[in-house]
Amino acid sequence: MLTAVRGVRGAHRTRRSRRVGEAGALGLTALLLACATACQGGASSSAEPAPTLTASGGPSGTLARQQPLDWHACPAPSAAQGGGTPPASDWQCATLKAPLDHAEPDGRTIDLALIRSRAKDEQHRLGSLLFNFGGPGASGVATLPALAGTYASLNSRYDLVGFDPRGVGESAGVTCLDDKAMDANAAVDATPDTPAGVKALDDANAAFTAACQSNSAAVLPYVDTESAARDMDLMRQALGDAKLSYFGISYGTQLGGVYAHLFPEQVGRMVLDSVVDPTKDPQQSALGQAQGFQLALDDFMKACATGQNAPVCPTGAGGAEGTAKVTDLLQQLRKSPLPTSGGRQLTESLAVTGIAGSLYSQETWPALAVGLTEAMQRGSGDTLLQLADALSGRDAQGRYTNLSAANRAISCVDARQRYSDQDVEKQLPEFRQASPVFGEYTAWGLTGCTGWPVAGKTDHPEVSATGAAPVLVVGTTGDPATPVEGAKAMATRLGAGVGVTVTLQGEGHGGYNTGNPCLKQAVDAYLLDGTVPADGTTCGS
Repeated sequence: MLTAVRGVRGAHRTRRSRRVGEAGALGLTALLLACATACQGGASSSAEPAPTLTASGGPSGTLARQQPLDWHACPAPSAAQGGGTPPASDWQCATLKAPLDHAEPDGRTIDLALIRSRAKDEQHRLGSLLFNFGGPGASGVATLPALAGTYASLNSRYDLVGFDPRGVGESAGVTCLDDKAMDANAAVDATPDTPAGVKALDDANAAFTAACQSNSAAVLPYVDTESAARDMDLMRQALGDAKLSYFGISYGTQLGGVYAHLFPEQVGRMVLDSVVDPTKDPQQSALGQAQGFQLALDDFMKACATGQNAPVCPTGAGGAEGTAKVTDLLQQLRKSPLPTSGGRQLTESLAVTGIAGSLYSQETWPALAVGLTEAMQRGSGDTLLQLADALSGRDAQGRYTNLSAANRAISCVDARQRYSDQDVEKQLPEFRQASPVFGEYTAWGLTGCTGWPVAGKTDHPEVSATGAAPVLVVGTTGDPATPVEGAKAMATRLGAGVGVTVTLQGEGHGGYNTGNPCLKQAVDAYLLDGTVPADGTTCGS
């Protein structure tokens, strides 16, 4: 997700949304997960009991082989996972023990939550296909069943397996602020322009950090991506697979790349879709996101101005005119937030969050048109606020998942860089030039890890994977959260003969889930039949 929205970094969403335009409502049922390494913003999550840590022992591989997975009927997703109803009866759940610290395999352990749907064609079953939907902070246990239709062709021969990575959902989930404090945190101005505003943002970040330390100190040092990758190899062993077949989206591409580096000989058939650029530091990634979201907004405005509803398009002819209309709205909201039917107010920061959330998929562009029309012409913030809540993991009852808390905890323990207010202020002109709408938000979001109680581990994720099987690396030209250039960078870093690029000319974050026939055929042929497409394959929209 967008860095300065002080939430999660990016977004793979489900396609199960109600028609937009019915009272301006948008029923987004999935977490918007994605993003790039830039996002280190500070949202919060409901404070819940600290995760249970148990004393156990044995080397990691032994631990996996000694614990048969006890598959059983799944309960409804917990509040930390997003809530809702139990998945269909063909889904089964289990837990896997992993070392809290992989460097001390005889020490304390944590439970990792898993879910699966067995292959429909048991006779031609290929094994397990493990998914990660990004964030970081997305609950795979909650998300995979919601997206089951998207991956039905793969479920024919694979067990589809989702999991909550460490620090997420029911896998020793990080907890920080409670729901009320989360709302207060989200109300803080994310783009301060006065010393008092900067102090308020710093204080909000400090309060968030203190809550994470108070509620989750025991796990904060161990929710890094490398540890999660080592967890995946435990899953591979426990599932009985000689090689890991894997589908990673958004941040899930970083996780997959790190796995390939650590375990190149265990890589089976791997797809990385909507790729986090492993060569960029958080500042560079934040700037890339500002540019990416502005490009997506420009594309939305162009489509709006030339579509059947062009006469009532809220952004007029688009381009500079449309951008000016959006920035004028944001300036008005800075002075006077809009009311909503639920009693909350739509602030400038929440409006940018909602706009960003709608740009992850063309399917939610109509919602953005509705939301901007409401705000500009009717004085209502209802739809933009609903979009913002969907991106932040807040439900209609005001309950938050732990998406934002996990996102920050994982991002801050991964990245070594820390940014001061002065660092951001020096960069603001470049960010504003990149995007008049999103630039300041992505820039100020860089301060989210300042003062974090755990030092970051690396400057860049290491993804070189010499000797690994081919890895499909999918990029989309109109992706706002993980710009398409990241796919080429990932393929190069994986190594010659490993990274194979496939480019989708289209819009949105997550190529496969658009249903593009060319891309779906290429990915399915690789995962199901082992047919590697030509490097540089391009699929039209």
